[in-house]
Amino acid sequence: MKFTKMQGAGNDFIMIEAVGLERDWLQTAKAMCDRRFGIGADGLILVLPSNVADVRMRIFNSDGSETCGNGLRCLARYAVSKGLAKPGAREISIETIPGVRKIRLAYEGKNLAKIQVGMGQPKFAAQDIPAKVGEHQLDIIPIQDYPVLVDGRRLELSFVSMGNPHAVYFSNQKVADFPLSEIGPKVEHHKMFPKRINFEIARVLNRKTIEARVWERGAGETLACGTGACAIAVSARLHNFVGDKVDIMLPGGTLNIEWDGKGEVLMSGPAEIVFSGEWLKD
Repeated sequence: MKFTKMQGAGNDFIMIEAVGLERDWLQTAKAMCDRRFGIGADGLILVLPSNVADVRMRIFNSDGSETCGNGLRCLARYAVSKGLAKPGAREISIETIPGVRKIRLAYEGKNLAKIQVGMGQPKFAAQDIPAKVGEHQLDIIPIQDYPVLVDGRRLELSFVSMGNPHAVYFSNQKVADFPLSEIGPKVEHHKMFPKRINFEIARVLNRKTIEARVWERGAGETLACGTGACAIAVSARLHNFVGDKVDIMLPGGTLNIEWDGKGEVLMSGPAEIVFSGEWLKD
């Protein structure tokens, strides 16, 4: 079975064109993504034909969600490199479970220079997260700076759904100094989040730049998280910390996020092919 390994800001994926292949993909993903006994990756992406888009994506990742911005960018580059998109196309579409995502492409000469993913509109209602909050909370008002006590530490969390749940905490200290390995799992499994949650620690450096780290549910800390970066940018704009465009600096690289406060969130960032090979195990 042929595969291609890709990465976007350190978030890595195994790509397989799965037409005609029948497997227990969940178990296959666990084996292939194992960093000691397999290829090593954050997720497995199946590239499939679509009746409503250029390609269809099916992803097996650690939290079970079907929304992955870095994965979408990687798949867009894969589609261009493998001829699954029209040569020189300025836009391709990818079918996902949450809906069809539009990917905008920009070139420098013949080289693909920029990949921008439409990540959909953020949602803020408690049931969209989901989060158990006070009954007085109105669904039309974003839940910002909601006080949560974790391990004796008061965290004021802002909640955003980008197709998966996020809780963002803005801190004045360097994110490198935050005890994410200790606090992250306790936020993820807090009783107010019945389906667990992704937790982001962020520090605003200026109106155009935020540094951040992400604790992903089911995976722990990762080098980058596309939906997490979007959640941070959305929360920061709602707080008036930033404008419509902001760079989110993550350990694996920088993601560029745009949001006008009303419509779809747009994300740009790197996506690279690392290597290709054959998987020989059954």
